[in-house]
Amino acid sequence: MAIGYDHLNFQADRIERVLAAHRVPVRVHGGAVSPRWIRFMLTPAFGVRVAAVRNLSEELALALGAPDVRVARHGEALAVEVPRPNAEPVRLLPLMRSLPSIPPLTACLGLTDDGRPLLIRLPSPDVAHVLIAGATGSGKTELMRTIMVSLALVNRQSRLQMAVIDPKNRGLAALAGMPHLLVPPIADETAAGALLQRLVGEMERRDRHGISSPHIVLVIDELLDVLSAGGRTVETALTRIAQRGREAGMHLIAGTQKPATSALGPMLKANFPVRLVGRVGSVEDARVATGVAGSGAEKLLGRGDFIAVAAGQVIRFQAALAEKINWPPT
Repeated sequence: MAIGYDHLNFQADRIERVLAAHRVPVRVHGGAVSPRWIRFMLTPAFGVRVAAVRNLSEELALALGAPDVRVARHGEALAVEVPRPNAEPVRLLPLMRSLPSIPPLTACLGLTDDGRPLLIRLPSPDVAHVLIAGATGSGKTELMRTIMVSLALVNRQSRLQMAVIDPKNRGLAALAGMPHLLVPPIADETAAGALLQRLVGEMERRDRHGISSPHIVLVIDELLDVLSAGGRTVETALTRIAQRGREAGMHLIAGTQKPATSALGPMLKANFPVRLVGRVGSVEDARVATGVAGSGAEKLLGRGDFIAVAAGQVIRFQAALAEKINWPPT
């Protein structure tokens, strides 16, 4: 169902009235409609503090009939983001078919807040490795599956290979038949340790010979479980891959519910230039997961509502859904 202009104008007027009633004058000057929410862009009057608008988020939600709203900065403007009552999913295969081309070794993540496809090229100097964080229900594992499927659809095995460690043996199990996998998805901690040692050995071999292909993507769901079960040996192997893997054509995509610095270790955590963060439980969790303050990740909607943090930019996007896709997809 489309969102009508009359409805959008009504909500914009209500935002201005609510804030004016609390002596926070603003003007709504535009916005955007995404599959999951509506963004209203605000121009505050001179002297209005950003915190004053943020502190009125509950009043805005009540006036707009929304369960919650998110207030975020966008350059020199502010935005009030309101959940859509008729949210629509973003499906991966139709999204990929709509693109004229996808560069090699590039994953399709979903749609940004202004309706553009969000792509991420793993060999880029400011990418290499990706940390995906989010509480239960955020869509973290589904996003990992989306990344794997989108990579496999546009890259031959001669260019890209993958390995999966999935302790729960659930979220990524549907992709067990993917021909790009070096081995079937691994759940056992002993097998996981052996795989990591094998990859470290391959990385060292590539370093000696100066080669970096085919690219290898190591996907780990529930990273903290893997680190806890594997101990120091697993942490050391992962840290080495995170530090030196890019030059050898190796990329790490790791998912975690709570990326605590004490659990991940500073050296491992420092080597994830890209963070994809879904809904988290608190402001502190949002700060740790994104690496920046005031991201608003604690107010994301869940079910694929994410922000991407990379190269100093914060981009909100709706993750594409590789729904019920086994391999090969149909």
